[in-house]
Amino acid sequence: MKKQAGFTLIELMIVVAIIGILAAIAVPQYQQYTKKARFTEVTQASQTRKLEVEACIQKIAVPAGVGAPGCTGGSNDIAADVAKDFSNVVDSIKVLDGVITVTPKAANGIVAGDTLIMTPTVSANSIIWATSGGCTGSKLC
Repeated sequence: MKKQAGFTLIELMIVVAIIGILAAIAVPQYQQYTKKARFTEVTQASQTRKLEVEACIQKIAVPAGVGAPGCTGGSNDIAADVAKDFSNVVDSIKVLDGVITVTPKAANGIVAGDTLIMTPTVSANSIIWATSGGCTGSKLC
């Protein structure tokens, strides 16, 4: 008599349980990864203003240890603040005394509260940028 080959019910249930556990871990990590990837577009939208603020700091010769007073949107070769409809991902970009505030559009898991705030500090040989805002709490920046 020939013995029948195949998987038992318990073996199949163990495999399904393992796949379920892996999916429960992988799906939230993937969602966070895609949010970070989308938020990169928000960060990239601020790079032009960042260069403009750095040029302003050099132009008006800001001393070391302070921010960037006088480097505000619409002055000292910094583009005017953008209030609405900047792009598909950014709602507004504002510069006040060198501090750049980028508010993203609420879409694809990113909410308007996930603001990106970049603050410059002038050191002896460079400009150091500190990142803060709502994006730090949601671990997007």
